[in-house]
Amino acid sequence: MNSSLDARAAILGRIREALQDGAGRESPETVSVPRTYRQRGTAEREELVERFIERVADYKVNLRRIAEQELPAAINTACAARGIHRLVMPADVPENWLPDNLACSRDEPPLTNEQLDASDGVLTGCALGIAQTGTIVLDGGDWQGRRVLTLLPDYHLCIIFERQIVDLVPEAIANLTEAVRQHQRPITLISGPSATSDIELNRVEGVHGPRTLEVLVVHSVEKS
Repeated sequence: MNSSLDARAAILGRIREALQDGAGRESPETVSVPRTYRQRGTAEREELVERFIERVADYKVNLRRIAEQELPAAINTACAARGIHRLVMPADVPENWLPDNLACSRDEPPLTNEQLDASDGVLTGCALGIAQTGTIVLDGGDWQGRRVLTLLPDYHLCIIFERQIVDLVPEAIANLTEAVRQHQRPITLISGPSATSDIELNRVEGVHGPRTLEVLVVHSVEKS
């Protein structure tokens, strides 16, 4: 018993010491963090895109690479294949993305959680993609809308342009830093459909977001 009390006292003492505000004590030393890891990739654009596609596909994501003029038809095909007739989307999604025969509800005025949950899915763009990890990043910017849009619907159809793909995680963070500081928006990192496992390691999909993720990688001529 005494040994357990001594251990408890030692642990609580360390916690108290760590929480001190520095009054009457020397400030803890600032730890220097080495930044010797690669912060920018060297891959050519085509290599980046192919690596991104390969790694996103590893997450059981249905993915297609299309030309920009094929976007409305590709969205229509993706939705028709899953029997989807009603999509919700951010208010600023471009009109020229949308096929004529699909019912789309813009989030303006903001849709209720009940309306989002009752929809067949959501259509959004994204902030960027990371080839290194096959990750799609949302920062609440253009074509992305509120975070809840991509959490409640069971199907997420995400559009990413090839020019939005970066090579490494540090490049993505550097690109997002200013947006985060300026707009104070949350960042969402998506690596495949929502999935988790219980204590017995049984996989459950759709708990924390869409059960199904589909991605259209769009080729377009980059502006000089």
